[in-house]
Amino acid sequence: MTPRPPDPMTAVNDFVVKFANVNGSGSASANELFAKAILRMGVPVSPRNIFPSNIQGLPTWYEVRVSGDGWLGRRGGVDLMVAMNPQTWDADVREIEPGGYLLYDSTRALPKSKFRDDVHVIGIPLTDICNRAWTDPRQRQLFKNIMYVGALSVLLDIDVAIIERLLGEQYKGKEKLLDANRQALHLGRDYFLPADPSATDRPSMAGPVDSHADPSARNRPSMAGLFNRAQFGLRVQHADGVGDRIFIDGNSAAALGCVYGGATVCAWYPITPSSSLAEAFQKYCMKYRVDPDTGANRFAIVQAEDEIASIGMVVGAGWNGARAFTATSGPGVSLMTEFIGLAYFAEIPVTIIDVQRGGPSTGMPTRTQQADILACAYASHGDTKHVLLFPCDPTECFAFSADALDFADRLQTPVFVMTDLDIGMNQRLCAPFAWDDARSYDRGKVMTAAELESGKDFGRYKDVDGDGIPYRTYPGTHPDKGAYFTRGTSRDPYARYSERGPDYVYNMERLLKKFETAKSLVPQPVLRKAARPTTLGAIHFGSTAPAMDEAIVALERNGVHLDTLRVRAFPFADAVAEFVAAHERVFVVEQNRDAQLRSMLVNEFGIDPARLVPVLHYDGTPITARFIPRAIERQIGAQRPREADKVA
Repeated sequence: MTPRPPDPMTAVNDFVVKFANVNGSGSASANELFAKAILRMGVPVSPRNIFPSNIQGLPTWYEVRVSGDGWLGRRGGVDLMVAMNPQTWDADVREIEPGGYLLYDSTRALPKSKFRDDVHVIGIPLTDICNRAWTDPRQRQLFKNIMYVGALSVLLDIDVAIIERLLGEQYKGKEKLLDANRQALHLGRDYFLPADPSATDRPSMAGPVDSHADPSARNRPSMAGLFNRAQFGLRVQHADGVGDRIFIDGNSAAALGCVYGGATVCAWYPITPSSSLAEAFQKYCMKYRVDPDTGANRFAIVQAEDEIASIGMVVGAGWNGARAFTATSGPGVSLMTEFIGLAYFAEIPVTIIDVQRGGPSTGMPTRTQQADILACAYASHGDTKHVLLFPCDPTECFAFSADALDFADRLQTPVFVMTDLDIGMNQRLCAPFAWDDARSYDRGKVMTAAELESGKDFGRYKDVDGDGIPYRTYPGTHPDKGAYFTRGTSRDPYARYSERGPDYVYNMERLLKKFETAKSLVPQPVLRKAARPTTLGAIHFGSTAPAMDEAIVALERNGVHLDTLRVRAFPFADAVAEFVAAHERVFVVEQNRDAQLRSMLVNEFGIDPARLVPVLHYDGTPITARFIPRAIERQIGAQRPREADKVA
């Protein structure tokens, strides 16, 4: 007997929709329209754009997590697949959860073997309808995307008035485009709405029909029979789950943070996924950094010939007293390391925002990872240690980018903001940005002309306060005092060239002392205690946070209790070592192959590696709330029965 297919999945404000498209087909704006419409209904969404590194023709996906409970990480699995790319059809269909739904363009008949018995199929002849409505090939392609948004608005009960308002905002002043998009939207809606307003029946989802064998099936969904509307089980209902949160991507947030943090110089070279950060900085500067009286720009943005030139410009600007930064990714950092070493040893303020991607080499330019932290923490040859900040969302991208400029000046050293593609290029619900207008920039230890004139001793590399940080002067501070020669070679405390061992040791140990001072400045880790005492802990950082928050709740439901610590900066606070010492085993969750954060914890604290259990995800997609509990439970299961009484 053939097994009965599962009932259609049912869920309200809690499901995952994934769009499978072809890059360059104009789908991104339509998919974003879909996500924003649900958001405007007061339901939290978390969209993620998964796109290829070439310009056009390869597969692209757009995944929308709808979560009335407010979860913003990737869940894992797909409940409704909108399959618009024949090249990826088989893989896309495999991703659908049993009982889930497949919506596709049924203009071209597909054999039964291309479908799954446990997935409910919804067909709409998008190409056929577009070909009848428009003659221009590009319009036919673009408006198919808006049509499926219209169809989904009926199936999911999305408020069509909200979609129309969003279209009005997008095409304000472009009435011809607005009218065409509205037409496409309603063509998609009308296909699923009964001609008789009193009718309640809608197309069935019993399975695909060969529309070539049955010509009458061409203009209706490729399904046999009729079904009541309630049989489609996914719904969006108006809610109040968004509150005062904002919807923004991390790159825009970091760019705005640099503006508020006082950056006046940005030198950069285009590289995915950081390019939009520099572009956003320019946009904000044009709005906020143009003299209203003269029209003169009060900023300098230089697109350099390569990453080496861009970091050189930033080092030069920092030496001159400007607040300067560059935005790049892993390959750019690789090229910049010699200049980073110069800035570290010559003690020049530099801010570097690293939007991490898949590596090594070219790697996966449009995929996400957390795989640059070792390279950045110890960048350049010789003994170096750099300050790293780990934001988890756009709110922290804003705050940490502004803070990084302060820290770079205070510490006179390179400071890295370690974001990644998942945070940087995807819009995220997050807390509104906060800024104290009374806040003044921390320029650190800068000796003034008056102090020099009074006879105050100036040793450019002399530690006078015991914190490892010397005083510096800006160029031109005094006509004949406070000058020094900046070099990348060893020197004595007064910046005089020296290869004497004691002078070199003095500088290197002072730099370590300065790094220790940084512990009190950088963001402290965030502790979350389990509901009951436990000997198990977990450490994570950055973009793992949304999935980790949800995973902990899932683990607790299964009787596994963990204290968690979200690390927000390097140098690590002493609280990190104390957390590890307080637990017999600590899972270290990160998105790279080589357990880089775990390696740094072992290196910095001398922890027994056996106590730190790696939980690693590195396929280029963001870590999911399903992956983390499964990985941790597998590790725990391997230790039973010794651990059983501690986690039951």
